[in-house]
Amino acid sequence: MSAIRLLVLGAVRQHGRAHGYQVRNDLEFWGAHEWSNAKPGSIYHALKQLAKQDLLVAHEVAPSTVGGPPRVEYEITDKGTEEYLALLRQALTSYDQKMDMLSAGIGFMVDLPRDEAVALLRERVARLGQWRGSVTEYYTPEDGPEQLGHIGEIMNMWLHSADSEAAWTNSLIERIDSGAYVFAGEGDPFVGVLAEGEPNPFATGPAPGDLR
Repeated sequence: MSAIRLLVLGAVRQHGRAHGYQVRNDLEFWGAHEWSNAKPGSIYHALKQLAKQDLLVAHEVAPSTVGGPPRVEYEITDKGTEEYLALLRQALTSYDQKMDMLSAGIGFMVDLPRDEAVALLRERVARLGQWRGSVTEYYTPEDGPEQLGHIGEIMNMWLHSADSEAAWTNSLIERIDSGAYVFAGEGDPFVGVLAEGEPNPFATGPAPGDLR
C-alpha cells in the first residue's frame, strides 16, 4: 500500500480544490518529503494517475501570474473520497506496513469521528499483540537472543519494535479519549494547510511541474 495515494488524496480534500504546487507545498510543510516518497515527481505523477482513475477531477484554470501554460487544479470525487477513507482506515489498523503509511494515517485521523479513530487504533494494538504471540510460539524473549545465535537479534529487534509501537499507540488512544484534538463533526478542524501565497519555511525549492 502506497502512502503517496493517501497523502495526495488527503491534501487535495483538505483544500477542496488545489493545484499541484499547493499539494506539494502542504506535504513539505508536514515534512512528508522526509518520511515518505512524497517527492515532487511522485506527487505530480500521483495527481495525474488519480485523475485517470476518476479519484480526482482535473480543472484547467487561467495561466499563473508568472506565465506559462494553464494550471490544473484537482478536486476529489465521491469515488476518491471512498478510496481516501478506505486507505485511512487501513493505515490506522495495519501493523505490517512501512512507517510512512502509519504517519500519513495519523496525519489525517481527525477526518474520522473520534470513536471510530479510537476503535481503529485499538484494532491496531490487537493485531500487534497477535503478531507478537505468533512469534513467541517459537522464540522466548526472556531466554535472550542468543538462543538462536546472532540471528535471534532480528526477532529481538522486531519484538521490541512491536512493544514500543503498542505502547505508543495506547498512549495516543488515551490522549484521544481524554479529548485531545478536534475530530470530524466536533467543530472547526485544525488548519494544517498553507493559505495561497503563504511562505513555507520547509520548502525545498522549485521543481519541474510546479506550475501545473
